[in-house]
Amino acid sequence: MVQIINGPDGKPAFVVIPYADYMTERNADRNLIPNDVASRTVDGASPVRAWREHLGFTQADIAARLGISQSAYAQQENSDRLRKSSREKIAAALGISAKQLDF
Repeated sequence: MVQIINGPDGKPAFVVIPYADYMTERNADRNLIPNDVASRTVDGASPVRAWREHLGFTQADIAARLGISQSAYAQQENSDRLRKSSREKIAAALGISAKQLDF
């Protein structure tokens, strides 16, 4: 169900949609890079680290999601050359697309 809310002039001003629809649209694969992530990489962080920090995860959090040790994850996070399969797994653990790690 969609609800349209009119403004004082009688014209549509807002649309209210179900939360699930909003979340689907919000999480659509747009491959966007938040300014915070880009800024962290300019400051020297790898894209993986920048995303992890932006999303508020620790290395241990992501390592647990991947089923590996924190030290093994740290090596991957600091690698200049991640394998495609590793990049895809890390992206999934972060809840982003692999393309968002390729910049």
